[in-house]
Amino acid sequence: MKTIITNRFFVVLMGLLVLSSCDKFLEEDLRDQITPDAFFNNDKEAELAVNGVYRLYHDNNLYRQRGLDDFYTSGADIQAANRDVNGAIHNYLIQEGTSDGNGTWIQLYRVVNNTTEFITNIEGNENLSEEARGQRLGELLFLRALAYFHLTNLWGDVPFYTGQLPVLERSVLGRTPKAEIRSAMKIDLTRAFDLLPSSYSGSSLGRATKWAAATLKAKYHLFDKEWALAKAECDIVIDQKAHSLLDNYADVFDQSDPSNQYNNELIFVIDFEADLGGPLNTTRTDDYNPRIRDEPANRNKDTVVDGVSGSKVNIFQGLLRTRNEDMTGYGWSVPLPEFSLRENWQDGDLRYDATIVTEYLGWKLSFPYFRKNWNLDQENSLRENHPENFIVFRLADVYLMAAEAENEANGPGNAYAYVNKVRERAFEPDQPWSGMSQSQFREAMYDERKFELSAEGHRRMDLIRWGILLETVKSVQHRAWNNPGANIQPYHVLLPIPQNQLELNPNLLESDPTNNGYR
Repeated sequence: MKTIITNRFFVVLMGLLVLSSCDKFLEEDLRDQITPDAFFNNDKEAELAVNGVYRLYHDNNLYRQRGLDDFYTSGADIQAANRDVNGAIHNYLIQEGTSDGNGTWIQLYRVVNNTTEFITNIEGNENLSEEARGQRLGELLFLRALAYFHLTNLWGDVPFYTGQLPVLERSVLGRTPKAEIRSAMKIDLTRAFDLLPSSYSGSSLGRATKWAAATLKAKYHLFDKEWALAKAECDIVIDQKAHSLLDNYADVFDQSDPSNQYNNELIFVIDFEADLGGPLNTTRTDDYNPRIRDEPANRNKDTVVDGVSGSKVNIFQGLLRTRNEDMTGYGWSVPLPEFSLRENWQDGDLRYDATIVTEYLGWKLSFPYFRKNWNLDQENSLRENHPENFIVFRLADVYLMAAEAENEANGPGNAYAYVNKVRERAFEPDQPWSGMSQSQFREAMYDERKFELSAEGHRRMDLIRWGILLETVKSVQHRAWNNPGANIQPYHVLLPIPQNQLELNPNLLESDPTNNGYR
């Protein structure tokens, strides 16, 4: 999606987005200034408004940096930082006012605010063509449902509204039960599916399709243990064959060419190359890229490697630079020791080499890294200026969700076909599943999702919905500066409502004075 926005309307739109971005997320009310007739006078204006919502997801508190990754990947059994940083989150030292997700909460409600405002301005607006009105409504319904998906995952019961409310009413909203919110979002996603197109091309790549809506709805159902409904949504995506699994696992993550970052397995991504009026980059890649540092004791020690003399770091960087590469990342997200060992993966799993890298160009790295998420290219993917898409949904996840849902509903008999479709690519020779009991299949799926979807933002929520987060965190090996197993408590499956939000709105404590167990 590379829509260039240059007209005066964009200034008005961004003004709205900025006003709705203040920390007091329920305090603005622009209905007196903006009406459906005055605000969206044509199809292009509605398109620009929706572009602005996609742009909100490019924020550091969501997908651009480690905003959502902080709470979806940290504190589990796959990855952590390669030094003593981000400890409060990974080590479960979270409390009100400390790593409570306030920035993420604010940004998600910016999405809710703007989608709700724009839905009201588009619904029934006769200035728009029927085609534009339908597509933009579908996109907005999907984008709002994605925001509420994250809000209910992270905080459970949260303030909820889908229509415009006076500012005073919004500013004192209490928490709505998670089940009620999710039921409403499933209805919205059914409508979004009917409104959205099947595919896009050219500058519209990256917009939500009906398959993205079905995948998000499947996730809602799966998280709520509505197995038959989850399976039905997965089957819609699989059977319509709008997407297909790539033959090579590594190719799914190959974004080395910024002009060719899409492939047929990807169902929905956050496209940081889309020109929506903000930064055309992401810094998330830096978390996965290694950092090269000379230890002080070695800086003046020269050596000779293949006839080249100098410090080891200088020699290694010289090799990298002949390939237009370097290791200039943050190193905030590296595989945990057990996950990085080949012996802990099933024999013959081809995903290991595509996922884990422990040496490069013949040099052993100080830590293992995620090959699938790094990009060392110094021509097209510079530090703090990376173009890589954030893969939100892909088809392999849908197959695994279908397998899990079918097993939980009916046992493994018809579930094998779904999981084995994913494993066909993962193993040579093929190693299909068979002959399992329902519980054996369930427990095997714990590992299958781990190895297929590692470092993609699924693991911690999987462990939570399976009810095994605490036992898993307590049993996994961490490096010396981390010890989450010593601190994790049952209430850590949710975050506390952020302290800043409680100060603005004490009603957020009415339904749960313990604040998700943190008081």
